[in-house]
Amino acid sequence: MPEKRLTLNSEKRKAIADVFQNHFEQTSPKYELHKKAIADYNEARTKMKVLVNTVVRHHQPQEDVDTIRSMIAKYNRSGGELYDDNCFVFTSPPRMDTDYEGNPKEVIDEEHVKFSLSDEFARSYYRDEIKAKGLNPDFHVAINGNYDKRSPSYYTMESQVNKFTGHENSSNDNKTELSLKDEWEKDFQLTTIGTSYCHSRMFAVDQETFEMFKMYNTLRENVIMAHQQLYEHVNGKMDKLRLGLKSYRYFDQAKSLADKLGIALNEGILNESSSMALSVYSPTNLADLLTDKVEQTREEKIAIARQIMQQQQSVN
Repeated sequence: MPEKRLTLNSEKRKAIADVFQNHFEQTSPKYELHKKAIADYNEARTKMKVLVNTVVRHHQPQEDVDTIRSMIAKYNRSGGELYDDNCFVFTSPPRMDTDYEGNPKEVIDEEHVKFSLSDEFARSYYRDEIKAKGLNPDFHVAINGNYDKRSPSYYTMESQVNKFTGHENSSNDNKTELSLKDEWEKDFQLTTIGTSYCHSRMFAVDQETFEMFKMYNTLRENVIMAHQQLYEHVNGKMDKLRLGLKSYRYFDQAKSLADKLGIALNEGILNESSSMALSVYSPTNLADLLTDKVEQTREEKIAIARQIMQQQQSVN
């Protein structure tokens, strides 16, 4: 007797889609660019620690810090204020500009340099580690700034990811272990004269040094941007894939597609449940759509959407 074909349901399609997504991500040129952005930032961060220390100690010599520390020991807060900080504001030399009426005015630019771990940056920097925990580091990227798209699942994932990075705590957290956020807070701290407010301390630098601080912040933003580009590239493929998987009735159709794309796919990823679905277009055509060389036209997208709608209506 011929072997019975394994049918698909929504859960099986999701399991298959996860295999494809992992392959698309690992082989995407955007993935390598994201890893490079992180490496470039790491290299710059190491250099910036040295540069920040040099600039701050030029304005606030260590002997002045030591003097205030001894005064605090003697007079408590009346002796002055010191703060161990990882947040700094640097100002450029004055430049001339014009106001909205065209009148000349002097402008001093500021660059805010931080060595802490913000929640958005953490999701990009630790994207692989977050995925390894079974969480979704792309939940905030997926809405593309449209906060109307935030669903209950969005907030659930936000909470889970924030707990992993240390941006949200619970009463059950082990306080003896440092979170990622705490590790970054302690990674670089410099004793400064003044309060905890960054803007209460501004350090003037020359234009060359100012540009170096700007470049550091650019490299930090590049990590976030590379994450967004990776998501968009992979999600574009996944939109096409899900459209095809939705139409596939049998596992062997998905397996044929995987084989054409060089993706290892076996029945072991599926559970025992099954359901019926309809077939829209062949694995060969979908394989073509999922290669980087082929870009769907607007007309092709409309035609595929209409085809699915027509066949769904005929089934209903």
